[in-house]
Parts: sequence; structure tokens; C-alpha cells
Amino acid sequence: MINLYNTYSKKVEEFRAINGNKVGMYTCGPTVYDYDHIGHAWNYTAADLLRRMLEYSGFKVKQVINITDVGHLTSDADTGEDKLEKSARETGKSAVELAKFFTKIYFDNRKKLNLEKPSVVAKATDHIKEMIRLVQILIDKGFAYTISDGIYFDTSKFPDYGKLSGNTLESLMEGARVEANPEKKNPTDFALWKFSPQNSKRQMEWNAFGKMGFPGWHIECSAMSMKYLGQTLDLHTGGEDNIFPHHESEIAQSESATGKRFSNFWFHTRFLLVDGLKMSKSLKNFHTIKDLEDKGFSALDLRYLFLQAHYATPINFTWESLEGSKIARGKLNDFVLSIKGKGKVDKNYKEKFLEKINNDLDLPGALGLVWLMIKDGKVSDLDKKATLFDFDKVLGLNLAKLKKEKIPGSVMKFVKEREIVRKNKDWAKSDELRNKIMELGYLIEDTAQGSIVKKK
Repeated sequence: MINLYNTYSKKVEEFRAINGNKVGMYTCGPTVYDYDHIGHAWNYTAADLLRRMLEYSGFKVKQVINITDVGHLTSDADTGEDKLEKSARETGKSAVELAKFFTKIYFDNRKKLNLEKPSVVAKATDHIKEMIRLVQILIDKGFAYTISDGIYFDTSKFPDYGKLSGNTLESLMEGARVEANPEKKNPTDFALWKFSPQNSKRQMEWNAFGKMGFPGWHIECSAMSMKYLGQTLDLHTGGEDNIFPHHESEIAQSESATGKRFSNFWFHTRFLLVDGLKMSKSLKNFHTIKDLEDKGFSALDLRYLFLQAHYATPINFTWESLEGSKIARGKLNDFVLSIKGKGKVDKNYKEKFLEKINNDLDLPGALGLVWLMIKDGKVSDLDKKATLFDFDKVLGLNLAKLKKEKIPGSVMKFVKEREIVRKNKDWAKSDELRNKIMELGYLIEDTAQGSIVKKK
């Protein structure tokens, strides 16, 4: 049995797929106007860990990830510029060039984080026809209306608007800020399709509904997810900042169009914080994968850090915590590399591992179990290695692909000399040789299986 917290119901529920062991999973991807930061990486990694857990538990997962390359405005109130168009103007490049550039970086970072490849990558600009068709359905059913700057969804006709975020429609109406567009029927109404501003030409615009225009941000995810996964999804994932208004609006437009429940489960990752504040581009307190690499860290060090947090709990990122994760991952790698030969997966620990991950994706508990097993003298090292490789199908630390680093001859000369003096119990000379090895940029660790040498 797999239990997951469902944002929609506000409780932990048993996860069941609509179609046996086949899971349709939609993951909100990046808006490719700028570099993605490690807060985004936390969101994508959590979705990857969820997918791996489901696959480890016997499900076949079809994961669709979108690429937002049009329609995401600078304000959630459907005002301001399109983020791609704005970035293109500021950099002097075309929106298409920018989207291509940042999409590549996004996928490069996914590879570094060892995230599984999506089953489908859906670009917004490749699905304009599907969006137009969905908007037309909402118009025909009376859920949409047209004003001077676009076509809007009438939230007053969807009484459950606000249920995902825990708000009532009435409270949202009362608490709404003064809107820039007084033509809207309700302050909470959102754009399905925006008309291009008069007397100006956008880089990305399409002729629809009698005018040139472009899609709203929310409509793309509904159109693309239902195209590839059907009218009701098993699982929809994203960050907590997606809950309102993005996912709330997806539900409203999708269910109004189909008359069916849009997604059975909603999985949201909480924020990654820096010194207690949300990591964001607007606050300029964000770090990228490249920033980490420039300081000598690996993306897998970051992945290990993520394994120590529960997805429903905010992470407070510090360089000290990342350093601790790097050290711990290094010790795990060293343990794996020190064992030669093959063993068998320990059934007892596998059962405990399943219990942890199937209990609302308790990865901190699962990681704790890893170290408990490593210290367990009743399990052979060969079986520990085999069991770690099995667990790594979920953890994703690439343990099976580890290779011993080739150490330069100048360093190995001191290592071999040190082994001899250690046998003769000449500890002073041993320490002297350790210092020489360190001066050459390497560390040496003495274990029961022998000395392990690695770069600082």
C-alpha cells in the first residue's frame, strides 16, 4: 500500500491508479526565460523521487513535463509582459533563441541531478491548436467571456474555485487586490487567451478568435496534460507556489470543459529557503547548479541533501549543510567502492525500505535505514552492496556507476610507502607521508578494507 498526502483533500490517502499499474503523471516544468535555480531543482527532484518510488513499487509511470515558452506573464494577475518576450527584449535575442538556450540548460541540469527522462516533453508553442480548441469549448459551454484584452474564465460559474488552496471563492473575492482591468466580471477571473496589444507586434502570437493573440499561462497545462494522459490524471505535481493561482485555475478550466475530475492526486513540494526566506529570482538570493560546481560541489551532493528532507517540509539551504551532504555521500561512495564481488539483496532491509518510501515518500527515513544497514554486522558487505544498488533505484545517487579515480603515480608512491611504514607501526612517518599526499591535493582514509585515496 502506498500512502501520499493529497493537497486537494488535505490528508494522506492510499494511492491507487485509474488503470491498474499504469500511472499518468504530469509535472509542471520550467518557464524558460532565465537560468533555473536549485529551488527549481528541489521541485523537479522531488517529482523524480516520487516517480522512482512508484516504479520501484511496481507501477509503470508515464511522466509528462511541460516547457513554458510562451504565455507566462510577469504578474499572476494576468498583467505585465510575457516573461519570454521581456527577457528577449532585454538581452537583444529572439524569444525562440532564449527558450532553446534555457531549455538546454534545464535538461543539462536534470542529467547532472540524475533525474529520469520524461516520457513526454511538451512545449507550449507546439500545442497552440490544442489550447485554442480547449478555450473554444469553454466559450461554447458558457464558462468564458471576451473583453478588450482577451478571453477570461468566469470563476463565479465554478463554485469549487479555491478548494485546492483551501480558500473559498467568497474569501478570494473579498480579499482580492484592486485589479488593473476593471472589465473583468470577477477579480479572480483569469485569462484563457490574451489579445496582442494594439500598435505593437509580439514575437510569438497566433491568429485566433478573430484577433492576433497568445495563450494564458494556465491553459497550456490543461491542454497538454489531457492530450497525453486523458481527461483525468492519476497525479499532478509541482511546487507549492503553483497551488494558487496556477493549479487552481487548471482544475477550474479542465473540469468545466470535461465535466470530470481533473486529477485524483495533487503532490506539492514545499519551498527551498535561504536563511529562512524563499529562494527566488526576485529576491536575488538564488543559487544555480553552476554556482555549486564553481564551489567544488556536485549536483549529486545536492541530490543527497534533498534526500534528507521530506517534500512537505521546507528546506533551509546553507553551504554548511551542502558540505555535510558532500562528506556523507563521499563516505557512502567509498564504502561501495571498497567492496569487491556480488551479493544478494537483503529481504529484511528491502521490506523496511519499502515501508519507508511508501509512507508518504519518507526519504529521510529511507536514508537513515541505509546507514543503519551499513553498520549492521549481521549483513555481509557483499549483500550490503547489492542492497544499496537496489535502493539506489529510488535514491538515484548513481552508486552502480561509481569508478575508482585514477591516482597519479607521484601520489601512489607515497601511498605504498605509507602502507609499509604502517605495517612497521612507524606512526610518525605515516603522518608525515599523509601530509605529503595532502600537499598534492589528495586525502587518504584508513578503513578495515585498506586505504582509500581521493581528491580533496
